[in-house]
Amino acid sequence: MKYISFPQPGDKRRSPLLWLVLVGLPLTTAALLVTQSDWRDRTEQWLGQVFSPLDAPYQYPFQNGVARVNPTGRITEEIGFYQEQLRQDPQNALDRAALALAYLRMARATGQNNWYVLAEESARQSLVQLPHGNVEAIAVLARIAEARHDFAGALQLTEQMPRREAIALQVTANLALGNLEEASQAAEELVDLTLSTHAFTLQAMVKTAQGKDEAALQSFQYALEVEEQGELTLSARVRTLLGRYYYERGQLGLAEDLYEEALRIVPQYPPALLNLAQLDIRQGRYGAAKRRYDQLVAGANGAPTVYDSVIWRGQARINLLQGDRAGAEALWSQAEVQLRQSLVGVDAGSFGHRRDLARLLLERGRSQDIAEAVTLMEAEVQLRRDTDTLSLYAWALSEAGQRQQANAVIEEAIAQGTRDPDLFYRASAIAQALGDATQAQAYGQEAKAIDPLFDDGAQRAAGLGTGLGS
Repeated sequence: MKYISFPQPGDKRRSPLLWLVLVGLPLTTAALLVTQSDWRDRTEQWLGQVFSPLDAPYQYPFQNGVARVNPTGRITEEIGFYQEQLRQDPQNALDRAALALAYLRMARATGQNNWYVLAEESARQSLVQLPHGNVEAIAVLARIAEARHDFAGALQLTEQMPRREAIALQVTANLALGNLEEASQAAEELVDLTLSTHAFTLQAMVKTAQGKDEAALQSFQYALEVEEQGELTLSARVRTLLGRYYYERGQLGLAEDLYEEALRIVPQYPPALLNLAQLDIRQGRYGAAKRRYDQLVAGANGAPTVYDSVIWRGQARINLLQGDRAGAEALWSQAEVQLRQSLVGVDAGSFGHRRDLARLLLERGRSQDIAEAVTLMEAEVQLRRDTDTLSLYAWALSEAGQRQQANAVIEEAIAQGTRDPDLFYRASAIAQALGDATQAQAYGQEAKAIDPLFDDGAQRAAGLGTGLGS
């Protein structure tokens, strides 16, 4: 396999020959562009590639595959096809399972909860029609269980799935459970079987969670090297995750460029927009962050999404930072109502809302909310024990005055190996509250070692991103 080198922090990201190339562009090439019926798209593609601040390993190499392409459009066509097939033959269980899978793909592309509900309903109907050997329907239900954070249930369902289809879910479910060794073994097996962008991306996520930065970067490199044309959402995802990796290490310019590249591949890609908004808040660009959140709201067309709670909290954070406490309170109240409704809704289930509600209550900072935040997180850690969940649980315990228990929980999170500056900042605050100034200083130094730019701005933006960390 050819190995590609990623630029180091001090490397120049623009070629010194760039302007010579631009000046020397033959006029005949420009003339050829404008004579094509799609000359605007071709020109935008070429300009996006030439003026990109990213080095070649990061850039999306299939320029003809990005302009004016909506990844959800293909899924919509697929949904329509199977709906028509089922109108002609309502008892076809395999077509119904295929429809469920298309609904699931739409849910994951848009983050909209209603598609998860449709996927689950169709998969269950398919299993009623074909109870045995219906592996596609089982796979959909396993992914739905994962989305509802029933990771144990998801892993149980993988026992009924073909090995190749089961491994990827075993990686992500074990990551959430904090079972990093099991996640690593599954990721290695998936890489050996497929050598795919998806496999290398999952491997990079595991290595990052283990604190193995060099190995994680190598896996990201391979993920980009083997990417295939047409897998637009996957290509956007790997760049967003890699951008998140660099964000957590203080390389903010590179992180921003990777997020922007993801948006060039998939315009309005929610994780990239969320992470750009977080970066804007960190750097004090509150107007830009607001516009990102507005884009996300407009893109959902009023449908509930798994990103709503982050958007609400981000908007409230901006108001608070700008001195508008009343505006922040209004947004927190709106978010609280929606989150509580989602927890009791039969159809909506729980797509992370228990943890999201606990975080909102802690961020709002009212003493009367602390006990509930602890209760919510006590239930949540029964479902998953990744570092983000444990860190939030430790925060709730510390606010409730249970600092020894908070310290034990944060130490469990740190023991997983994840190099997250927010995690060590939280650990430092807990140690300080316990009166251990030496340990508090050590944790603070570790946060700065991971992210040399970690400052008040980074703390203001904490908890507003998506991907590898908080």
